Order: sequence, then structure tokens, then C-alpha cells
Amino acid sequence: MLTPSEASRLLAAHGRSPSRALGQNFVVDPNTVRRIARLAGVGPGDHVVEVGAGLGSLTLALAETGAEVTAVEVDRHLAEILREVLAERAPQVRLVEGDAMALDWPELLGGADRWVLVANLPYNVATPLVLDLLDDVPAIDRMLVMVQKEAGERLVAGPADKAYGIPSVKVAYHAAASVVGTVGPNVFLPKPKVESALVSIVRHADGPAPEAAGADPERLFALVRAGFGQRRKMLRRSLADLLDEASIDAAGVDPQARAENLSLAQWAALARQ
Repeated sequence: MLTPSEASRLLAAHGRSPSRALGQNFVVDPNTVRRIARLAGVGPGDHVVEVGAGLGSLTLALAETGAEVTAVEVDRHLAEILREVLAERAPQVRLVEGDAMALDWPELLGGADRWVLVANLPYNVATPLVLDLLDDVPAIDRMLVMVQKEAGERLVAGPADKAYGIPSVKVAYHAAASVVGTVGPNVFLPKPKVESALVSIVRHADGPAPEAAGADPERLFALVRAGFGQRRKMLRRSLADLLDEASIDAAGVDPQARAENLSLAQWAALARQ
């Protein structure tokens, strides 16, 4: 694990500084990274993939658990530093340089059937990456991600919550999610202006959530996008191009309700219409 002074020395020695464009805020508190590793519940026999490994503080904490760790880093300059850190402290970690949004995930994860993703994700990629992995990479059956607090609230929100939206429904379709902790700005280098949330996401064991059984996912999420695309309108208006009012009523849903009030089960009922 890296302390603030060690992280600063590493960056200075390589003439680097955190990239604002890449949303780089490095965790530099050993207690925090050990806490994240503990909440991820990983240990010997587990295969862990970390996205945005940065300077390697969380990477080292994950390696300390005895799990087999694959660290992904998009910034080639940081990857050079990380390679040095790992060579000295955790040579068993596999380092992969690449953009997590463009990786060949089946190839990357080909060494095992089940993986845990643990990551400190920058704001600009956090939500799309989590949703893409839920959609397309079933080998990842658990995640523990640190994201900006507002992004975390959107991932776990339920009907009528202020943060409830398309990401909330997508996560609920694939997994059970909850905020398991918060992290203040003081443990980062540089310090962000916002708090972070630790979000646990556990994929449903047998495919989509039981309440969505029998609903075509393309139809379901076409409805969700239409509803939240005009979230201030009643469903009979926002869904008019996809379902008439009688079909909404036949699904057991109030045509005068708004998207933010519907549970996953209700979206599924609409999709079956």
C-alpha cells in the first residue's frame, strides 16, 4: 500500500502528475484500500480484475489477500510506474495496459470462469463501464466499485428515489446492488471535491431478476429509455410510440404514472405487452 508521501515521490521521480482528463484521483491511505479489499470479500482462489490500477495502492491490498489479481491501466505513463511498484512488492500480479471500455473482455478473463471486479472508477466511465460489464461479461459475477457518491446512488436507487433512472433499472435487472460504505476526499491524491461511495453489485445467479422473467430485454429497455427520456410526462404520453394506453392498463400499470414510479416488475409487465 502507498502512503501520500510515497505516491508523491513516485510521481515526482517519473515527472508525472494526476491527469484531470482521465479523472485520476489516487487512493493513498492504506487503511482505505484494505477496507475495500475486505468489503470485496476476496481471498485465495479468487480471480480479481482491477480497472484503473493507477499507482497500485489498491492493487497491493488485493494481492495481499492472496487472490489472483489482474490489474488494468489505460495510462501508459502510469503503467510504467505501476510495473516498477509491482515488480518490487507484488510480482505475481498480471498487468494489462488497455482501455477498459474497449478491451476484449472474454480474452482478458479467459483464465477462469468466475471473476470479481474491484475498482476505483473515474466519474466519466463509472456508470457506462458497470452497465456494459453487466450486459456483456457474465464471467464477472461480483463487483465492488468506488464511484462518485451521486453515481453510486443512481446505481442502487429504487422507484420514487430522486436518483432512480435507467442505470438503476439496468442494475436491478442483472444484479442486487447496495452502497456498503462511503469514502471522504482526504484519502485521495489529489483530493476531489466530492465524496465517494463503495457499491457492491452481485449478479443474479440464474440470469435476469426473477420479476423480469419472460420479458424480452430489448423491448424492456426500449420502454425504460422512452419513459425516462420524458420522465416528467405520464406513461400514456412518454410510451405512446411503443404502447397504447389500453396495453399499459392491461399490464396492471397506471397509465398516469411516471417512469420514476415503476419497479422492474412493472417495466417487465409492460414489455410483455
